[in-house]
Amino acid sequence: MDVRRAAQRYEGGEEAAGISTRHAFSFGPHYDPDNLRFGALIACNEERLAPGAGFAEHPHSHTEIVTWVVEGELTHRDSTGHESVVRPGDVQHLSAAAGVRHVERNDGDVPLVFVQMWLTPLEPGGEPRYAAVRALPDPTPYAVPEAAATLHVRRPAAGERTPLPSAAHLYVHVVRGEVRLSGEELSPGDAARITDAGPLQAEAVTDAELLVWEMDAG
Repeated sequence: MDVRRAAQRYEGGEEAAGISTRHAFSFGPHYDPDNLRFGALIACNEERLAPGAGFAEHPHSHTEIVTWVVEGELTHRDSTGHESVVRPGDVQHLSAAAGVRHVERNDGDVPLVFVQMWLTPLEPGGEPRYAAVRALPDPTPYAVPEAAATLHVRRPAAGERTPLPSAAHLYVHVVRGEVRLSGEELSPGDAARITDAGPLQAEAVTDAELLVWEMDAG
């Protein structure tokens, strides 16, 4: 198990434009050849957008983009014609395939906080697709078969233990609260990268919310 702390994330974004980003993996000018990916996961970005701030239209390709809103509302528009508002508890999935363009903005009057995760598909190309699951029921998993990966959301209350799946690659990101995992204390923004994970349990020190990626070895 490799624990990466929130303070180790690469700083990004544009503070003057109301955009603050913290990257868990090598990203843009923060090139780290020893931190390019874990399993299918190539990005886990903590994003904070001030009211009125956002990312202008930009392209993606050959990437599965999964977004989890923590606070506020995210306005999404893309070149396939989809436009939606993503709220806390919703899972948004944009399969960029051979190519897609999209806009992400905070059109609300309160700060927006979200976690965006990118995964590499097993096969490149294809037609872009969009999906959104509103208020994902706990503990219903969200499968991304294009990347042989499944997202699990866990919300244990203080003192509870929550089981984690066994997987070739298991990525645990703490959204809120404090948890204990295999003797390590994890706080918001911390993540654990676990290879050949057997049966594990995360113990909530306080009420917590975790994003857990179960990924095959491919």
